[in-house]
Amino acid sequence: MRIYTVSLLVFAVLTCAPCSLPAQESEATSEATTVRKLEEKWTESYKHRQIAILSSLFADDFVITVEDGVQYSKAGYISHTADTSVRVDVAELSDLKVRLHGNVAVVTGAYYEKGESNGKPYEYHDRLTDIWMKIGGRWQVIASHYSVPAK
Repeated sequence: MRIYTVSLLVFAVLTCAPCSLPAQESEATSEATTVRKLEEKWTESYKHRQIAILSSLFADDFVITVEDGVQYSKAGYISHTADTSVRVDVAELSDLKVRLHGNVAVVTGAYYEKGESNGKPYEYHDRLTDIWMKIGGRWQVIASHYSVPAK
């Protein structure tokens, strides 16, 4: 009787375990899609200087390192974005990959920006790494790093 009970228990575990995997995968896919959409929202908000939206996407202790190695806090980056001497004409993301680790998402990808700064044209081709964390039930960026790829 004991062998029968153990066998039945093992059978139940093996039968039900795969049932939960699709739900977990579906949830992970949904979270990854949410983070990807937030990345796109960040890019559009940056391009159009939508400060309130940007502020809502960044954690209070957000830090970003840009191409020349300069670091900005949340307030510093928002001030940088609000600078009217810069006009962003094109801001595009590509090759985005989202990796989930519990309540943290690591996003890697490519970024292209073209515009004008102080009346002079500029163009950037960057690689990015963004770290998102689910804080109080919503995803916020806690850190970001942009760099120019070696040619």
